[in-house]
Amino acid sequence: MNWAFLQGLLSGVNKYSTAFGRVWLSVVFLFRIMVYVVAAEKVWGDEQKDFSCNTAQPGCHNVCFDHFFPVSHVRLWALQLIFVTCPSLLVVMHVAYREDRERKNRLKNGENCRTLYPDTGKKRGGLWWTYIMTLLFKVGVDATFVYLLYHLYEGYDFPLLIKCEEAPCPNTVDCFISRPTEKRIFTIFMVATSLACILLSIFEILYLVGKRCCECFTSGRHSHKINTGTMSSGSTLMESNAINLLFIIDRTHNGAVLL
Repeated sequence: MNWAFLQGLLSGVNKYSTAFGRVWLSVVFLFRIMVYVVAAEKVWGDEQKDFSCNTAQPGCHNVCFDHFFPVSHVRLWALQLIFVTCPSLLVVMHVAYREDRERKNRLKNGENCRTLYPDTGKKRGGLWWTYIMTLLFKVGVDATFVYLLYHLYEGYDFPLLIKCEEAPCPNTVDCFISRPTEKRIFTIFMVATSLACILLSIFEILYLVGKRCCECFTSGRHSHKINTGTMSSGSTLMESNAINLLFIIDRTHNGAVLL
């Protein structure tokens, strides 16, 4: 694994994230990727080789293993980590697209031209929607894989003894999983960190939506005050002009009477 590339990638993603996003990235990197790379793969090892049944019937061992473990835990987690981390790159790509547009605009209209974006990394407009969509996608991915893990293995437990009745086994045979307690601990840990990441992403969505609503409400009130002030100034000016006009008419009328 190229750690320098991974560090640069995480730094780029971290630069445009909120506080919740930085915590999420730390949890994913320290408690999911590191645990997966350092420990989880070694705990599982060669699962099929370590899976044993008390029968010598050809094919029974393979069929029972495939029945109880249709997909490897470590491979399922690898897919989950890939799908849950890739959407963050969309934000970096969107910012790079904005910066490229800004560069082309300066080349076309000069260095002192009007900028297309006040801040290319600020989450406004399309970038805000891109960020929200990546958060929703990450929540959906984590929730889907947590459910798949529960559905495929009928829970997060590893029993000490498994009863297998699949053909071509001659009868009900007993099968045993290697290191079931250790695997149970790692499975619960990975599920717990996935749920923590889901909560962090939901909090970040609520934070961004709430902040956006507050900004819209504040700008609306500011616009209303400006319009109210403009109308008040116009009414005052009209009243002043009307008073001056009445004064001029009154003076003209008095002058006519004197003559």
